[in-house]
Amino acid sequence: MDLSTLVNLLLHFDAQLAQFIQAYGHWVYAMLFAIVFVETGLVVMPFLPGDSMLFIVGAFCASGALSLPAALSLLWAAAALGDSLNYQIGKAIGHKVFSWQDSRWFNRRAFDRAHAFYEQYGGITIIAARFIPFIRTFAPFVAGVAEMSYARFLVYNIVGGGLWVGSLMLAGYAFGNIPWIKHNLGALTLGIVVFSLLPVGWGWWKARRAAAV
Repeated sequence: MDLSTLVNLLLHFDAQLAQFIQAYGHWVYAMLFAIVFVETGLVVMPFLPGDSMLFIVGAFCASGALSLPAALSLLWAAAALGDSLNYQIGKAIGHKVFSWQDSRWFNRRAFDRAHAFYEQYGGITIIAARFIPFIRTFAPFVAGVAEMSYARFLVYNIVGGGLWVGSLMLAGYAFGNIPWIKHNLGALTLGIVVFSLLPVGWGWWKARRAAAV
């Protein structure tokens, strides 16, 4: 997917979703499930339009084009299953990618610190990461690599997935069909992407400042 295709997807997802519903009907639920599942489940797919898509889906539910209970339940399940897959991938390959001996690629002490961090703070990290593009794709993978206990991970995974899907879809359901918002949906969805990336930019800026000191 090149940059122009991604930008077009972000800015005009509402038009593409309307066309898909018209052409394929209820198969749209399978498409939406796949997008959320792949974005959260595969660490190589962090660029899919998660936040803006959920808002737009909520708006389509308000217009009657989609069922709110069906979309909410399916996309919540997709988010939880995607993070669980990502966790299992991280847990399965983490020790195979890196040697168990200290090397330039793997430091056992750093690994142990990461494991301790995820055991102590991983829950809030998994929930908060849901709302940050790119980070939400990597957080469950890192939790798996760091061997956060799966029972603990699963609880926060389900809660975080529900908060992420529910808040954005219900916001779209409540506000997405207001005339001004509806007529400026492309700019609004881009704004959602920019706003959700602000924590990433802030963290990058702080890291650069710390490195410069």
